[in-house]
Amino acid sequence: IMKTTVHIEPKKPQYSVVTGLSFAQVDDWCGHSVRDLKMDVIYPEQGDKKSPCIVWICGGGWLTMSVSAHLLYLCELAHKGFVVASVQYRTSNHAPFPAQLEDVKAGIRYLKAHADRFCIDPDRFGVMGESAGGQLAAMAALTGDRKEFDKGAYLEYSSAVQAACPWYVPSVLGEMVTRYPQEMQAGTPESLLIGGNAAVRKEEAAFASPINYVTEQAPPFLLLHGTCDRTVPFALGERLYEALEEKGADAELIAIEGADHADVHFFQEEIWNRIEAFFKEKLGKEEEKG
Repeated sequence: IMKTTVHIEPKKPQYSVVTGLSFAQVDDWCGHSVRDLKMDVIYPEQGDKKSPCIVWICGGGWLTMSVSAHLLYLCELAHKGFVVASVQYRTSNHAPFPAQLEDVKAGIRYLKAHADRFCIDPDRFGVMGESAGGQLAAMAALTGDRKEFDKGAYLEYSSAVQAACPWYVPSVLGEMVTRYPQEMQAGTPESLLIGGNAAVRKEEAAFASPINYVTEQAPPFLLLHGTCDRTVPFALGERLYEALEEKGADAELIAIEGADHADVHFFQEEIWNRIEAFFKEKLGKEEEKG
């Protein structure tokens, strides 16, 4: 039998994970009922100290999504000094665009409204997402305070973010659709998102395309894209990067050699170290604010 007494000097906060947190209510079942939208939040219990927040948006062709699929990696990011929230949004069978963007922005406003509860600095928000979530991350970053996309509660708070990291982003929806045979174009994820054939409804497709929202006011962007992406062509990541660069925005494109869409390359430590470094640089430290 051994008795050991140790002295522990706490240097790190305790982290808590809140799953299934309701942040908004939306119409459901043909407008006759309502349902909650949920998020997972990982945050440090650190009293008055505030940390930057990164909002994660899952992909899935706007047809399906999971709030918790990448929770392990998001927890690792939280350990690096961020509050991390993974937000749910309505899929295209529930509502056409811009409902998905409205939901993401509602999540951002909710987090700002409850910033003290989760030890968040409301002036330091980043957004990150993959594929369909990359489109929504880019749209959230590029629309800033455009109030037409802010719907629901907590409208006194801004949904603007200060940095964005979209992965393999479909930046031009119309071009995504034209890769399919004509008889299949109306059933593509992009067409289902806008509620009609994106090859024909070009105005609606443009309305949901991040490339059309790039301005000089764009926050810093870190774009990740595989050079062998067979779902969202690498060229579309390049197009968004070039549009940002043309406007004088702070933008970087990391081309991952040999990577396909959403494959294991994106879940290697080197990539997540780059993501961490980007958000730490662009969101800054608490004492450097202002």
